[in-house]
Amino acid sequence: MTPESQSTRLSAKSAELKETFELLPNAEERLMHLMNLGRRYPVMPEEFRVEENLLAGCISRLWVKPELRDGHAHFHMDAEALISKGVAALICDFYQHATPAEILAFDPQELAHSGVAQLLSPSRQSGLSSMLRTIHAFALQAQA
Repeated sequence: MTPESQSTRLSAKSAELKETFELLPNAEERLMHLMNLGRRYPVMPEEFRVEENLLAGCISRLWVKPELRDGHAHFHMDAEALISKGVAALICDFYQHATPAEILAFDPQELAHSGVAQLLSPSRQSGLSSMLRTIHAFALQAQA
């Protein structure tokens, strides 16, 4: 599989995400959508809420535990702040079930076109960047 075909599925998901955010009439509705994603995300097992799973650079405490099962990424996540949890839920859902090769072939800058980052304060944008770096590092390690 070529890098282009590996990133096709994630590019399609990115386009769907952009469309979803464009359908929401304003920033308030988009933030509500993010918070609802956070509310609906499965509860993270308590044993994963440890220091090594804390994401650096977040305004509130955010835990992310990626794992590889049957060659695909799966994520456990939780956060103290609902907006942070919503953004993390969106990103975890986005990469859920992707292979490490798909994650590495996809340019996360495509996600910037969805409009998510524009909703966030600079400190929350920093947390988003940290999360994307963590997922990329996980994919590099999983592919090694």
